Amino acid sequence: MKRRRPPVLPAPVSLEASDAAPFALEASTAITGDAEAVRALRAAVRARTGLPEVPASRAADATIALTITADGPAESYVLDASAAGVTVTGADAAGLYYGIQTLVQLITPAGDGWEIPAVHIADAPRFAYRGVMLDVARHFHPVSTVQAYIERAASLKFNVLHLHLSDDQGWRLEIASRPLLTEKASATAVGGDPGGLYTQADYRAIIEHAAARHMIVVPEIDLPGHTHAVSLAYPELVEAPVLSDEIRETARVHGGGLPASGVAYEGMAVGFSSLKIRDDATWAFLADVLGEVARTTPGPYLHIGGDECLGTAPADYAAFVDRVTALVAHLGKVPVAWHEAGASSGIHPSTLGQYWGFVTPTDGMDDKARTFTDLGSSLILSPADAIYLDMKFDADSPLGLTWARGVTSARRSYEWDPASVIAGVGDEQILGVEAPLWSETVRTLDDIDALAFPRIASAAEAAWSPAVGTSELRTWESFAARVAAMAPLWKSQGIGFTRLRGIPWSDDTEEVRS
Repeated sequence: MKRRRPPVLPAPVSLEASDAAPFALEASTAITGDAEAVRALRAAVRARTGLPEVPASRAADATIALTITADGPAESYVLDASAAGVTVTGADAAGLYYGIQTLVQLITPAGDGWEIPAVHIADAPRFAYRGVMLDVARHFHPVSTVQAYIERAASLKFNVLHLHLSDDQGWRLEIASRPLLTEKASATAVGGDPGGLYTQADYRAIIEHAAARHMIVVPEIDLPGHTHAVSLAYPELVEAPVLSDEIRETARVHGGGLPASGVAYEGMAVGFSSLKIRDDATWAFLADVLGEVARTTPGPYLHIGGDECLGTAPADYAAFVDRVTALVAHLGKVPVAWHEAGASSGIHPSTLGQYWGFVTPTDGMDDKARTFTDLGSSLILSPADAIYLDMKFDADSPLGLTWARGVTSARRSYEWDPASVIAGVGDEQILGVEAPLWSETVRTLDDIDALAFPRIASAAEAAWSPAVGTSELRTWESFAARVAAMAPLWKSQGIGFTRLRGIPWSDDTEEVRS
């Protein structure tokens, strides 16, 4: 009889299960090795099991050893577990951290205690960039919510948090050189909900929380469209709203009224706003804002948006993209832009493109995306009909939208591969995968959990694991079973996941033992 593999998310490169006796995890188990990793594992074990922490002097001989070596690719790890002990070895600090996340998933109840099955796992990521995006502009989310989302994402081996910090509905980041942005443009949100802002101290706290979990923060200042909020603070920099039949229909269906100059916008329409691209004052503003964001962000990337600029003339748009990406590069950051920016052939060659079109491209979206790879840069894949986590998971859900080809089931979120989306763009041209979560209908951490889990695990597997179909683990059936097995762990972590159709959830209501 073949030994059943224990469930791990995302699927590792290699997992060998053994019939040998498991490791018994007890309060007296010693956890030794790298100090940072030891602290992280102890906290995770307490959360999962409720076992009290025992001083090292009283620990038993059985140990979990956590070490870093210089062997293997970046972020890789090896995990070995047997009755005699457990070792997790990372090629670097990040690899060791990811090995710990896998180890926590392996902890299972056994009678009145806990155990770790006998396994050998050798693992490494497929892509270097594995991101989640949180829109804090349509609805503001406090620092505590952002930090909680960081923790959830890091547990699935994501290493990037993309923060969408500005949009038509609100400006969320304090800019010391442009104080009116938060004084006059941060108080509103979709539906008339209250807005909010991050002070520079708040922003540092988010960055530090992410860094402690081996994640970087990618700030996005969406330009030159999605800038109606800027007009509340600096009206001289923004064109009058350009209205269309589509915008009027969005207002009719979703409310919020039509955008008007000088009035806070609380609706969900897109594409009506634009900076005054040819004005020197606009570029002085951008030098201030982007310069300050670059200086306060230690990560290498700065996202300038560039999507849905329907209120901007094509020639103006191209000129803007060329100049703003050069500005960001001059500031020492790698510019990132949504794939529409590929309409300009003069874009700075270091610019990363982020593709948000469908798994099967439409309307020339793939041609624009290929501009980035033709220039020698790379792409981030975020196909909206697969891993936009804000899409409805069920037609009756009060949360989410359906514009990306309707309801996105768990199975549809899984059965795609990054290297199969854009012809001629394979692993070598793909920096990574990112799962955005836009917040038009998302007000709380509970809302985030309900939409993201379990479909966020599909994105994690697309970003970390080998390609679909290349192993027994990389099938929908295997994935669905592994997701179902995560329910007790997610409960212990306080994650309010949704029991989506097609996943064989158990009726087991195991709670954390104390």
